Amino acid sequence: MPAKPCHALLLSGLTLLLLTACSEPTGSVPTSIASSAVSGDWPQYRGDLAGKGFSPLREITPDNVASLNEAWRYALAADVEPGATARNPNSQVTPVVVEGVMYVSAADRIVALDPVTGEELWRHSVTGGAPSRRGVSYWPGADGAAPRIYFTVGTRLVALEAATGTLATGFGQGGEIDMVTPYISVPLIYEEVIVVGANTPAGAAGGIGNARAYAVSSGAKLWDFDSVPQPGAIGNDTWADASWEGRLGANAWPFYFTVDTDRDLLYIPLASPLPFAFGGDREGNNLFANSIVAVNIHNGEYVWHFQTIHHDLWDHDPPAPPTLFDIDRAGDVVPALAVTTKSGYLFLLNRETGEPLIPVEETPVAASTVPGEHISPTQPIPRTPPMARVSYSSTDFVTVADTSAAHVDACVALLDAVGPLTHRGAYTPWAYKSDPAAPGATLLFPGLAGGPNWGGAPYDPTTGFVFVFAGDSGSLGWLEDAPAGSAVPFVLGGPRPGNFEVRLDGISMPCQKPPWGTLTAVDTRTGEIAWRQPLGLTESLPEGKQLTGRPGRAGGLTTASGLLFIAATDDRRFRALDTTNGRLLWETTLDNRGNASPMSYHGSDGKQYVVVSATDSLVSFRLP
Repeated sequence: MPAKPCHALLLSGLTLLLLTACSEPTGSVPTSIASSAVSGDWPQYRGDLAGKGFSPLREITPDNVASLNEAWRYALAADVEPGATARNPNSQVTPVVVEGVMYVSAADRIVALDPVTGEELWRHSVTGGAPSRRGVSYWPGADGAAPRIYFTVGTRLVALEAATGTLATGFGQGGEIDMVTPYISVPLIYEEVIVVGANTPAGAAGGIGNARAYAVSSGAKLWDFDSVPQPGAIGNDTWADASWEGRLGANAWPFYFTVDTDRDLLYIPLASPLPFAFGGDREGNNLFANSIVAVNIHNGEYVWHFQTIHHDLWDHDPPAPPTLFDIDRAGDVVPALAVTTKSGYLFLLNRETGEPLIPVEETPVAASTVPGEHISPTQPIPRTPPMARVSYSSTDFVTVADTSAAHVDACVALLDAVGPLTHRGAYTPWAYKSDPAAPGATLLFPGLAGGPNWGGAPYDPTTGFVFVFAGDSGSLGWLEDAPAGSAVPFVLGGPRPGNFEVRLDGISMPCQKPPWGTLTAVDTRTGEIAWRQPLGLTESLPEGKQLTGRPGRAGGLTTASGLLFIAATDDRRFRALDTTNGRLLWETTLDNRGNASPMSYHGSDGKQYVVVSATDSLVSFRLP
C-alpha cells in the first residue's frame, strides 16, 4: 500500500515536528512474527525475551476499549503497625503471569496473586533490604528442579520456589548469592543462564559496571563482560593514557535485558563513563560506554558493538535495551533492533551485525571550550528524526499565547536569576565558569533525564511501528573548579533546581513552548515518523491550552487488536490509543502516577486483563 503524505506543523525554532495522521503501514509482516503462537501469559518483564512489549491478545479492541472497568487492585506498600503510615513504594513494577499465577514485587515482599481476583496465593517477606521495585523473573525449572522466581535485593540475587514462595535452597547458599555489585532491576533468564546488570554505588572501585551471568540452577558464576575494555581487548585503545584503569561508570543499569534466541545474542546497553560532564581525563571515544554490545549469552564473548555517543559528556546513555523484531524488505527477512537514547535519537540496526538499517552520519558538533578537554568532533546522527527536542533558540521561549501569564512571568524570573543561556545545538558541551556565582549557564536539550528513558520502545508487528515516549525538559549547568583533592579539575555545577522549568501550584512547567512530552510512532521499514502527538495534560492551564504533553519515563504496551496502552505521564492518566494513527480511544485517571510499563494477560475466566502499577498499587482492568 503506498504511503500517504504526512501533514506536519513545524513549531517555531524546533527540530521537533508535531505530526498527525501520517503514513499508513507499508509492506508486510514477516511470517516468523505473524504466525507466532498466541499465549495468554506474560512471562517476561516486557512480555518476551525480545522486549517487544506486545500482547497477542485481541479481546480488547478499538471498538470496545472505552468499556474497560477496574477489575481489582492490590496494595504495594509495606505492611506497617496499625495507625502507622507506610512509605510510598514508588513502584515501577511490571508483573509476570505464568500458567494462571501472577508474580510481583511489593515494597517489602514478593507475592503470588490470583490474576483474576488479585488475591494473594502466597507471600515471601523480604528482610535485609527492599526487593527490586521493578519486578521479578520466572524460571520454568529443568533437570528435576521445580519452577522458581528470581529477584534482587541490593547485592543479593534470591531464588524462591514458584509454588510456595519459600527459598529455593538449591540455589547458591540457602537460596541466594552475593553479586557484590548491586543490581536493582529484573534479571534475565534464558535457558540455564541468568544475567544481571550493575547499578554503580558512589565511591566504589573500578570494574563495577559489568553485566554478569550465573547458572540459573546453582548460582555458579559463568562470566562477566568488561564494559571498559582491558589491555589487549577491542576498544581499550579508545581510552588515552591508560584512562581505562579504575574507570567508573559504563555500567549496565537497564530495568531488563533482551536476547535474540535464534542467535544466542544478549544485548547490553551501557551507560556513560564517570565523571560524565568533564572528559579531559579520558581522551578518546571511550568504548564501550554509551554503546549497545552484543555478546554470546552462554559465555559472554564479544560479537559486535554500536556506540551511540562518542566520549559522552551528557549522561545520555541508551537507557533501555533494544527492542528486537524482523523487517520484511522485498521478501527478505532482516533481523532488526531499535534502541533509544536519552540524547533523543532512535537507531535501527541489524541485530546480527550491528550495522545501521537506516543511515547514520557522523555529524560535526560544537567543540569544548573547557581548558584541557578535547571531545569528539562528530557524533553519530541517524536519518530518522529525533524523538525529542535537540535544539533551542530564543524564539522557542514560552509565550502567554502558549500557556499563561503566570507561567511566562515565572520563566522570565528564572532567566533573570540564571543569566544568559548558551546553547550550541545537539550535544552542546558544558561551558566553564571560573566564578560559579557569575551569570550565565549552558542549556542542554534534552536535559540530563533525557528524552526517551528506561521504558524502551514497544513494537507492533501488525503495523511495523515502534512507539517512543519522550519528555522534553532542558537542564542548566556549567563546569566549575573541583574541590581540592578531586581526581579531575572540573565538576558539574548549576543552579538549584537545575532544570529549564518552574513549578506552579506544585506542577513542573518547562520554559520552552510545548509540547513537553510526545509519543512518536516510527515505521521501522523506512525510519520515517508515521505519527507524533503530545501526550499528557497540564490541567492548571486554561481550557484549550492543556494538551501540552507531560514528562515521563515508562513505556507502553501494544496489542494484536491495534491498541497502545501507556501510563507514563505525570498527569496520572492511563490511556489507550489506536496504533495506526495515535487517536485517543480511552483514558482513566489513576489515584497516583502510573510510572511503570503496563502488561496484559488472559485470565482463567476467559477475560483479557490489562494491568499497570500506579505508584503504590497494582490496578487491573477488563471488559464487563
